[in-house]
Amino acid sequence: MTDFSAAATPITADTSGLLGTPLSALIARAPLCLPPDASIQMGAQAMRDAGVSSVLLMQGAQLCGIVTDRDLRNRVVAQGLSPALPLRQIASTALHSLPPQASALDALTLMAQHNIHHVPVLDQARVLGIVTPRNVDARQSPSVVQLARGIHKAPDIATLAQLSAQVPALQQALVHGGAGAQGIGRIVTTVTDAITTRLIALAEQQLGPAPVPWVWVAAGSQARQEQTARTDQDNALVLADEYDPVQHGAYFADFARFVCDGLDACGYIHCPGEMMAMNAQWCQPLAQWRRYFRKWIDQPEPMALLHSSVFFDLRAVAGHTPLLTQLRQEELSRAQRSQLFLGHMVGNALTQRPPLNWLGNIRPLRGPAHAGCIDLKHSAIAPMVDLARIYALAGGLEAVNTQERLAQAGALAGGEVSAAAAQDLGDALAFIAAVRLVHQARQADAQQPPDNFLPLAKLSRFERLQLKQAFKLIQAQQAVLAKRYPISR
Repeated sequence: MTDFSAAATPITADTSGLLGTPLSALIARAPLCLPPDASIQMGAQAMRDAGVSSVLLMQGAQLCGIVTDRDLRNRVVAQGLSPALPLRQIASTALHSLPPQASALDALTLMAQHNIHHVPVLDQARVLGIVTPRNVDARQSPSVVQLARGIHKAPDIATLAQLSAQVPALQQALVHGGAGAQGIGRIVTTVTDAITTRLIALAEQQLGPAPVPWVWVAAGSQARQEQTARTDQDNALVLADEYDPVQHGAYFADFARFVCDGLDACGYIHCPGEMMAMNAQWCQPLAQWRRYFRKWIDQPEPMALLHSSVFFDLRAVAGHTPLLTQLRQEELSRAQRSQLFLGHMVGNALTQRPPLNWLGNIRPLRGPAHAGCIDLKHSAIAPMVDLARIYALAGGLEAVNTQERLAQAGALAGGEVSAAAAQDLGDALAFIAAVRLVHQARQADAQQPPDNFLPLAKLSRFERLQLKQAFKLIQAQQAVLAKRYPISR
């Protein structure tokens, strides 16, 4: 097994740090608990005396709600409620909790996703404590949690654009703070999801409620939760089959355009290939999406393979998620059974190879624009994303994130990749992604626009050796698939 972890540390300080700390280690005290029928006044007094900002409501040993200082302000004082009323009347009961082995990063992401500041930590049903942004990291978490809160409250697109402009600085702080590439991708994607969700809410305020159920789905790096700051958008709409283009077409055309144009205003530029919900081709009922996937799988010509590479990486962001769940399960099963389709997907993936010459040395780009550089995105990360996607399709795996796909594929008995090779690929991906983030951070520090073109001269001899090992690993795994699927050649 190749060890890339030693190489990652001198480049990025890419240790898990505080963001990787299990929540069990961050719980500072036992939680304040009261029964649901305790009065609001009793709860406020108990919070004051304990110096905490929340109280958990317990029915015996069962957690049944939470009341925070924000609830007291917004649901009691602002509404003029009597403090003699029971706490259960103002409690939040749709709770988002995490197990003690979850990481600080998991808590941070959950807070940003749901616009919350208090996450109960549960060992099975037993409440261990509460984690807040202060527990996670006072230097980092308030920035992303407060950013997400601002996004959830943004009254218009102009405000969202101002907030989204903070994302590059957030990424910069995370890189300098030692966060890993996987964690940074999750956090940056969480912010994109929040912006998308808020734009959808603004669209509904302007257009009214949708006439039929729908689900807004992200594709590409957003779907995989692997985004870096500022990228183009890839998205689609899956509509319920009761959709009628005559009755409902105008609504969803306006809805999709509002959201896509809003994302563009926030720095997520329109997809050059028009793979967006505002393109009527990608705003369709479930039945049409089924026909798309069946055609792509049964007739894998070049454009079908391009679409498959995008639309087999889908994740629900908002709306009626069972629409997407049903579609993914059906088409994953269909793809898994088609050796023809998998063979063509392998052939398509083999068009992107790591930059190694016939001697096995790194071959930099030539030409005036990026001479002496390597394209980390298209020559290094993209081939690994392709490999992981094929492993997932061949194994019928529902994971979308590349690291999760590799881990699940490696654990699959008789799958396309061994456990050791999957682990090596995961380590190589983490290493290369970290190299890219640090390269972009250095560019941002120098007031240069970030890109994916890394000058080899910026790497030490040891770092260059690790990069070459990663490229050889990718090349070897591509060769394995090429032998397994002769149709790919």
